[in-house]
Amino acid sequence: MGRIHALVAVTNPVEPGPEIVFDALVDTGAFCLTLPSSWKERLGPLPLSRIVEVETADGRIVPAEVAGPVVIRIERFDAVAGEVLFLDMQLAEGRIEPLLGYLTLEQAGLVVDMVGHRLVRLPRLDLKPAGFAPPS
Repeated sequence: MGRIHALVAVTNPVEPGPEIVFDALVDTGAFCLTLPSSWKERLGPLPLSRIVEVETADGRIVPAEVAGPVVIRIERFDAVAGEVLFLDMQLAEGRIEPLLGYLTLEQAGLVVDMVGHRLVRLPRLDLKPAGFAPPS
């Protein structure tokens, strides 16, 4: 399976300022949009924040910060409001690799097209919880 990347832009809707634009690895095993902690100041103050523990792909448990709201635009798709996970990230092959996780993809109504190696919009959002039976 190949690597899928997406161009992502993030802004602070509360204190409009600079937009952060970057290439993110689509990682459906990641919680949400994950950025390096060192980028947080670029967005300005975010009104909501909480410290969480996360488990990394190599099994380490590390602290991270979930903060928001932010406006997230993934490629050519509609912007959505969401949160960002700020994490002390290690350089991968000499650069930092932000992750575009499953919650952010779901909020944006996007899925991975495994054949075309790209993101595509869902035709409709799914509101059918497990075990839901429509009225007869």
